[in-house]
Amino acid sequence: MQPAIQRLVQLGPFPSSSLAKAPVLRELEALLAGVQTPVTKDEARALVRLFGPDDCFGLAWSLLYLVETSPDWPIDDALDGLSGEWIERLRERGSCRRA
Repeated sequence: MQPAIQRLVQLGPFPSSSLAKAPVLRELEALLAGVQTPVTKDEARALVRLFGPDDCFGLAWSLLYLVETSPDWPIDDALDGLSGEWIERLRERGSCRRA
């Protein structure tokens, strides 16, 4: 797994925009920019667990795009047990890719 993704996983789910602190946002932004694409199936599985309660100042979009670079995406069981706005968005977009 790429070091940038390992660090993102260590940091855990993205904070809400109302609670996010500037240093954390800068680190998240730098880590997302440092991920080499396409991501692997395992990396995509790890990344989908990082969505927080909102868009985290747009960083959730970057995360979504990284997940979707996996040649294996959509991964049928990667979203099992997960919920939230961004997970639903991935489900919807994954359905479109299959059609």
